[in-house]
Amino acid sequence: MNIILADTYTASLARLSGPEQKAAKEATYDLQTNPAAPGLQMHRLDRARDQNFWSARVNSDLRIILHKTDGSVLFCYVDHHDKAYAWAERRRIERHQTTGAMQIVEIREKVIEIPVMAPVAVPVGAAAPSVKKPVPFEHLRKTELLGFGVPADWVEDVRNADEDRLLELLPHLPAEAQEALLRLAVGERPDKPEPVPPVADPFQHPDAQRRFLIVSGREDLERALESPWESWAVFLHPDQRRLVSRQYGGPARVSGSAGTGKTVVALHRAVALARRNPGAKVLLATFSKPLANALRRRLETLVRPEPDTGSRITVHPITGVGYDLYARRFGAPNIAPGTLVASLLKNAAAAEQAKFSPAFLMDEWRDVVDAWGIQDRDSYLNVPRLGRKTRIGGKQRELLWTIFERVRAGLDERNVTTWSQVFLRLASGLSETEARPFDFAVIDEAQDIGVAELRFLAALGAGRPDGLFFAGDIGQRIFQQPFSWKAVGVDVRGRSFTLKVNYRTSQQIRMKADRLLPSDVADVDGNSESRKGTVSVFDGPEPTLRLFPDPKAEAEAVGGWIADRLAQGMKPEEIGVVVRTEAQLKRARDAVKAAGAKASELSEKVEISDGHISITTMHLAKGLEFRAVAVIACDEDVVPSIERMESVSDESDLDEVFATERHLLYVACTRARDELMVTAVAPGSEFLADLGI
Repeated sequence: MNIILADTYTASLARLSGPEQKAAKEATYDLQTNPAAPGLQMHRLDRARDQNFWSARVNSDLRIILHKTDGSVLFCYVDHHDKAYAWAERRRIERHQTTGAMQIVEIREKVIEIPVMAPVAVPVGAAAPSVKKPVPFEHLRKTELLGFGVPADWVEDVRNADEDRLLELLPHLPAEAQEALLRLAVGERPDKPEPVPPVADPFQHPDAQRRFLIVSGREDLERALESPWESWAVFLHPDQRRLVSRQYGGPARVSGSAGTGKTVVALHRAVALARRNPGAKVLLATFSKPLANALRRRLETLVRPEPDTGSRITVHPITGVGYDLYARRFGAPNIAPGTLVASLLKNAAAAEQAKFSPAFLMDEWRDVVDAWGIQDRDSYLNVPRLGRKTRIGGKQRELLWTIFERVRAGLDERNVTTWSQVFLRLASGLSETEARPFDFAVIDEAQDIGVAELRFLAALGAGRPDGLFFAGDIGQRIFQQPFSWKAVGVDVRGRSFTLKVNYRTSQQIRMKADRLLPSDVADVDGNSESRKGTVSVFDGPEPTLRLFPDPKAEAEAVGGWIADRLAQGMKPEEIGVVVRTEAQLKRARDAVKAAGAKASELSEKVEISDGHISITTMHLAKGLEFRAVAVIACDEDVVPSIERMESVSDESDLDEVFATERHLLYVACTRARDELMVTAVAPGSEFLADLGI
């Protein structure tokens, strides 16, 4: 007999108090061992429409709702007595007649009807006001809606629903039907689920697997119940599951806008590779230390019952990987600080009496000479300078190389190196041996990986099947100049995929934030990513967008907004305040103070603290999420950063600066799950016009 867990069970378990969760888990383990255990006082729910619903007693008040058939016991829901029974009386478990997927279907008679609008009186001779709203799906046949997973009972409701009614209907429908209808509503034509043979197990259908887990043993059940709020650790969208389990002939990449689950795919991919290849070592890397720490915590949730699997997955920031491998092979690297490089560039330019600006020299050194590991004059004269728009002639290159040659000599004299040199030397060493420190590498936030790091990864993967897997979003690139991955040896053409379902950010916030970016973006190699057709699986209030006469008025208003969120029941740690740079952190502190709350400033070493509202910069907000976020101080000279604008050495590079500044604001706004506030002192950033200010 199959023991099956529904996502509605883990979600309801997470809402219970700590002692209640513990009692419910113990009862669940007992039921798994012996579904007929007499101490659980199981009985059929006579008032439920679905006669396969049963109740099991946890204690004097808590009840577990089970769905029992000859072949399975399905854990559906757990709650206090009356609420648990009411849940079962409003639902049934059935196989969809067209798609073949097992679904939890809400009985439609219980849905509250929308009141009919009262007639509007108009003067004689005046045109009556138009109150009819578009009915987006009235043209679709019943068979078409069934094909998208809409339960038969709900087809006519969907066909007759106007835009407002549709938003009320969606939460009552299975997830695959919600997603299909949302994509249809925004002009996309979603793929219909592939029907499964009538004899196939409906719980094994890809859409069913996003809400049901067939438990193979006690360890599976413990993993699912250990952190019930972490639904991503158990239930995957069919698109995510395919990307996780698929075998690739070379490097592969998954992309998607913020909140579409790229990191979830990366985590599950790393675990799948470790499970599928006993004894293999897997690297799971990302751009920064805070993001690596977050990945490590999530990985622990995913592999807690599998210590062997977890022990073979190494989680590190990419620089940490480079440092450890370099130290092991060549000795600990002494990394040159940026101030030293700037000083060497300045002195070398003065010695050559060159008139290049310090900003241009630093960019040229970082993005061309150091990144690509150029060691001689001829290589520099012929380098295509990918990602650099400022044109320079042959004589200028000759002079520039003389400057950079002096810088290299200065670094050598001081026995220091750069991160690019670390990775390039590691890449060279890997190309000379068949031994590899890792069998597979999975890279999250891959859009911010640099040239030298990617060369190292290319050498690590060596073109092997499944060797490299990347997850990232071009629209969130905030650290790196664009460059050709193919030129570095990583070609993902034909193995690049885009996720379209947003789990983290409400439809209202996502649609507003998406206005900051083009609907289609492409990398240097021509791989295109489209935001068209992306949908969020839940709704929320419209973002609050406001301008103020001065910082004091802004702080008071943001403080009031934060206080309202706290009064509504949000915890302080569920709220974040984000600013462009450290120079604006005082304004964030003032806003939190006005709310009467405590603030915690995040850094690479400081994590979110219970009882404190997090304040941070846009760069450090990367990878974080909060229920509510205030993005403040988006002033005219702050976003885009006036310092960055003035440091640009050539007008042709301004487009790239503008693009990354837009990306930063996009990243900041999409840290919000349910509620977003964006503020500035008038007239505000020019980007705010795109948001609607």
